[in-house]
Amino acid sequence: MPARKKTDKPDANKKRTMRMETGKTKALASDSESAAGEFLTTNQGVRILDNQNTLKAGERGPSLLEDFIFREKTTHFDHERIPERIVHARGSAAHGVFKVYKSMAKVTKAGFLCDPARETPVFLRFSTVAGSRGSSDLARDPRGFAAKFYTDEGIFDLVGNNMPVFFIQDAMKFPDLVHAVKPEPQNEIPQASSAHNTFWDFISLMPESMHMIMWVMSDRGIPRSYRMMEGFGVHTFRFINEEGKSTFVKFHWKPLHGVHSVAWDEAMKISGKDPDFHRRDLWDAIDSGAFPQWELGVQLVPEEDEFKFDFDLLDPTKLIPEELVPVERVGLLTLNRNPDNFFAETEQVAFHVGHVVPGIDFTNDPLLQGRLFSYTDTQLKRLGGPNFHEIPINRPTSPVHNNQRDGHMRQTINTGTTSYQPNSIAGGCPYQAGNADGGFSSHAERIDARKIRARSPSFRDHFSQATMFYNSQSDHEKTHLVDALRFELGKVTVEAIRGRMLGLLTQVDDSLAARVAEGLGMAKPKGPELPMNHGVPADDAGENETIVKSPSVSSSKALSMAGQPSGDIKTRKVAILVADGFSNDSVKTMKEALEAKGAVAKLIAPRLGAVQGDTGDAVIVDESFLVASSVMYDAVYIPGGGKSLKILAGEPAAIHFVNEAYKHCKAIAADSGAQEFLKSTCLSGVVGTANEGTDSRGVVVGKESKGKKEKSGGFPERFVAAIGLHRFWEDEAKRNNPA
Repeated sequence: MPARKKTDKPDANKKRTMRMETGKTKALASDSESAAGEFLTTNQGVRILDNQNTLKAGERGPSLLEDFIFREKTTHFDHERIPERIVHARGSAAHGVFKVYKSMAKVTKAGFLCDPARETPVFLRFSTVAGSRGSSDLARDPRGFAAKFYTDEGIFDLVGNNMPVFFIQDAMKFPDLVHAVKPEPQNEIPQASSAHNTFWDFISLMPESMHMIMWVMSDRGIPRSYRMMEGFGVHTFRFINEEGKSTFVKFHWKPLHGVHSVAWDEAMKISGKDPDFHRRDLWDAIDSGAFPQWELGVQLVPEEDEFKFDFDLLDPTKLIPEELVPVERVGLLTLNRNPDNFFAETEQVAFHVGHVVPGIDFTNDPLLQGRLFSYTDTQLKRLGGPNFHEIPINRPTSPVHNNQRDGHMRQTINTGTTSYQPNSIAGGCPYQAGNADGGFSSHAERIDARKIRARSPSFRDHFSQATMFYNSQSDHEKTHLVDALRFELGKVTVEAIRGRMLGLLTQVDDSLAARVAEGLGMAKPKGPELPMNHGVPADDAGENETIVKSPSVSSSKALSMAGQPSGDIKTRKVAILVADGFSNDSVKTMKEALEAKGAVAKLIAPRLGAVQGDTGDAVIVDESFLVASSVMYDAVYIPGGGKSLKILAGEPAAIHFVNEAYKHCKAIAADSGAQEFLKSTCLSGVVGTANEGTDSRGVVVGKESKGKKEKSGGFPERFVAAIGLHRFWEDEAKRNNPA
């Protein structure tokens, strides 16, 4: 790529100040530095020709250790914040176990994937990406999904996200991405949010990010629970079997509770009511014995099929549609124990994508290659030195024998006289392991290429899969995605950035761009402002012009949350609204039906303490309306009892509770005697009479026939079924009232 012409170069001498000190003249760099009109350089002042790509052995080859520019840039980035993680600072974790369903020895020699009788301990940490440790759980953000397997052959870390792709293709751009999404440096605003100038400025110049933007702006960016989101390994890895045969693999985690989200309005309110919502949800579920579970899934691609797709398997901004390669569910992960100490375990756990065991190996994905360097470098700073692997949560369960010694915070007391290998004094111990002994050997991939800073032409299609994702969404999911982009870009104060983003959105879907433009009060552009590739303007890109292919899959059911199985109602929280005079029988029947299915029923009343039922029996209230909020619950039930319903009808907080639950499209049930109360809510025109149906599948009303209530079991069963469907998003369009 030819160098760009440089104009108006400031006089470098003006950037120096002279100081007389003890008779000597010293030239000192100014405390304030401006990059206006200057070339990009390393910290040593060397001008950088290419800041977009790591140095590789060929366009699709592995990254090279000699890349001093990448190492300097990433090392500085890794050490910028201590002791908090630079990214994924806000996290929560739990212990669990993993068992494979059947041996996978045909494709991998990894022992924990070959022995169905083996139970492998796991520590799983969830996290948000952009915010600090004190930020809200409900920020619109990717979620980290990192699993540490304590296998008999050593540690295997599957360090992924709840989204199968990423913003960038090459690790060289990771510091830039995170600098852009973090709070702006001059004022540390905003916290845990991407809705600001610097993030969208960066994204508007990086077309490769458009697929990931679709995911983050979708409902996937605001999950209902850690327990109700998918996990992905993001990169393509390799399985290696005993014969040394390589098979490409993509890792998936499929939650047995279903894949669910919250509404954006709801997320903002939860952040105010309980910023620890996801952390509390995970802890409470495990503490109550409702253990979260995921099935490990794999997409397997024979090595000889590497080039049969219309995208590159090494491109981390691409996924393999399940229509092309189905996900095979191969094992079960169960989280069954909360940490004993948050700092010692959750905060000090150190994941590393380079922690693999025999049978699992890497590919030349340029983002993965950079992570292999960056993770260790980060832990050295964050955890104080080279012995972070000796912290209890990071220790392997398999034996550790090597000649490493000393270093900051060393825990092991080594004996003997040798700390080197080979040696004869200690009888040559510890020995190198051969292949038959389980020694790790890297896949013998042939590499014959020129050293180059570039990307393969197969990485140049930035929009096809973004379009596929958008096409895969249901109508309400598309609306939510449009609203998210309107919100985010509405916070951007630089009109040129909004214009560039609209131009990129035209490349994804013209109607999407038009809807977003309308919300911003801007005209939809005909196309992108400039054809862009990897952040390089077209006049500098040479042959690297963006290539758009016709995808073999135009939409995929697996990419829509609406198309996923709903799951059961275990651990779903149901609010039962009561006051003095409530129907004891109505509450007892519904509560038993809900708890029999694993739901958690809580009594909400105008005050704490005891409330008296119509039979004279009192019950203890779980929360008052002052503390409780509908956004903390998955469904609402209004039992009978004339006196109770009259009190609730005069309680503004109770009316708001029901109205807000309906606004957020949740399941609502009302006893057949609750008609008068419903007239005081926004459901007055929805439910009709006790003998009629409703115009919402999510509103369940008890029926009466000739003065007799619905047969026992019918009404609670209908409510349970409605909760199982999670949300009734079609009600948004009916009311023209976004959730």
